[in-house]
Amino acid sequence: MKFKSIIATLAGVLFTINAFAADFSQSTPAVWGYDVVSYHTNKRPVRGSGHFVVSHNGATYLFATLENKNTFAKDPEKYVPAYNGYCAFGVAKGKKFAADPEVWRIVDGKLYLNLDTSIQDLWLADTDGMIETADGNWKKIEDTDPAKLL
Repeated sequence: MKFKSIIATLAGVLFTINAFAADFSQSTPAVWGYDVVSYHTNKRPVRGSGHFVVSHNGATYLFATLENKNTFAKDPEKYVPAYNGYCAFGVAKGKKFAADPEVWRIVDGKLYLNLDTSIQDLWLADTDGMIETADGNWKKIEDTDPAKLL
């Protein structure tokens, strides 16, 4: 009887650990916690705060100020980064790479992030072509697990 109770306790602990692991992956802030409105209003992006949070389309966005939070809430699509924040060059190549939130450009009012500065240089060499290709690719890969695109 004691053995069954030990097994039940261990199963409960393992289930709880798995549940917390799943919750953690869902709670990671979008754009590594940077305030997406600040890209449009400041010379450089700033980190958001846990005091000013908005959830949008399954992503959690943090803001540096209440004003930025409210600005985002009024028109989120204006501020959400292209390709859900994946590297714009990577999406143009049919991949999903994590982007560096400090390697960015606003093009026609839209925020684009890149993996690093050398990748961004390649993207900037043909920005319009890259965006056109990435937009087409995004329709195909948006719901695909990044690991399946490697």
